Amino acid sequence: MTTVKQHDALPIAQVIAGNKRYPGVIALDNVDFTLHKGEVRALLGKNGAGKSTLIRMLTGSERLDSGDVKLNGTRLEGGTRRAAELGVRAVYQELSLVEGLSVAENLCLGHWPKQGGMIDQRQMTRQARQRLDALGVDVDPDALVETLSPAQKQLVEIARVMAGEPGLVILDEPTSSLASQEVELVMAAVKRMSALGVAVIYVSHRMEEIRRIASAATIMRDGQVAGNVSLENTTTGDIVALMLGREQQSHTPVACAAPRGEPVLTVRGLRQPPKLNDISFTLHRGEVIGIAGLLGAGRSELLKAIVGLEAFDAGEIVLNGETLHRPGYAAMLARGIGYTPENRKEAGIVPLLGVDENTVITNRHAVSARGVLQWPRIRQFTDAIMQRMSVKAASSETPIGTLSGGNQQKVVIGRWVYAGSQILLLDEPTRGVDIEAKQQIYAIVRELAAEGKSVVFISSEVEELPLVCDRILLLQRGTFSREFVSPVSVDELMSAILSVH
Repeated sequence: MTTVKQHDALPIAQVIAGNKRYPGVIALDNVDFTLHKGEVRALLGKNGAGKSTLIRMLTGSERLDSGDVKLNGTRLEGGTRRAAELGVRAVYQELSLVEGLSVAENLCLGHWPKQGGMIDQRQMTRQARQRLDALGVDVDPDALVETLSPAQKQLVEIARVMAGEPGLVILDEPTSSLASQEVELVMAAVKRMSALGVAVIYVSHRMEEIRRIASAATIMRDGQVAGNVSLENTTTGDIVALMLGREQQSHTPVACAAPRGEPVLTVRGLRQPPKLNDISFTLHRGEVIGIAGLLGAGRSELLKAIVGLEAFDAGEIVLNGETLHRPGYAAMLARGIGYTPENRKEAGIVPLLGVDENTVITNRHAVSARGVLQWPRIRQFTDAIMQRMSVKAASSETPIGTLSGGNQQKVVIGRWVYAGSQILLLDEPTRGVDIEAKQQIYAIVRELAAEGKSVVFISSEVEELPLVCDRILLLQRGTFSREFVSPVSVDELMSAILSVH
């Protein structure tokens, strides 16, 4: 493993002894970061390592509690507007293009070329074409953004931030939603940016891309810089060790795979291009299967296809012996499948309703008589679920939106326990919850498995999958490339995820 060589030239960007604390969390702990002209630097680290906080400091969207941010040698004092004046641009995972406008209109948004007090359409198109050509992007400036492919939209977003000759561009997971063949277009654009002298911070977990596009990597762990390494002589295993430290040794993985009961769910040859190409697996009674993979690999799309929220092009699902080719959501719920979405706040809860109504929403018939809700029965069922799931709330009528993230998530899972679902599809069930709530959710999942329920568990926090899963399937390039049977080494699993063959 080789550390990054020191430069004599004035850095494009610096964070010097940066510290940032949020309530109960040290987000940045004495962080030093330096980037030079034309350099492409990978920024790595697992969820919560401090990457996003570092980016917010560089873009001026937040300020350090102590320490300095310098851009081209000038101390950053002010917000995003000042950072932009000093040459900082950022492209985030969620693109900010206006779908109903043309490519040229998006590229000139807020800086319209005018003539005689009116927008000069020809000049706008000419400027857009120059900006696209500079990055080698073959997109019609007059095309509506809504007609573009995901890769083309990503390239337009990158071209958009090239206005005003930036010195630093931050790309946050720029290829996470793209198919493998589309990634090449983005990487070619990044190389052109670097050739123009623009420094790039490239946030990704795809080691294959990172090694091709970046010369060095800054690896963060627990709010600190765990290492600055040259990628030429650093193995993926070295990077994993820096990302994880030895913290995983304090956790105990599932000791051994549970005896497999009869198959309850079989997926055969499921295809949903471009992300899912050939998915096959079997879930047994009393089993917890984890699905690992990079952001954008298609994990959430797979669960949505199984539960009937998204259609798939080919394949079949066998549920308790019944073969289904085009399952519908209501039909799958009626057949005993429960589903918790990735985005709890937007798709998992009704914030203004109480814990009680959020719980019984999955089976109102059980708490109704002749079409009228029976509140004593609702309280009875909800109190039982709250006790079972260790939900902390003043009462069952407390609006769920006022609870902590962990308690909200336990209610979301508990509603399917109340409904009697035998198969639970859990998409990021521990996202945004504290450590205590995570441990409780792990215990709940294992208890449900011990009762004979079956679980598919998706998590971007790789280190938690061995703590709860009997088997872990690795989703890469649209199919399951490997299977891990407990006990599973976090280092081995992380190395496999980062190494796309």
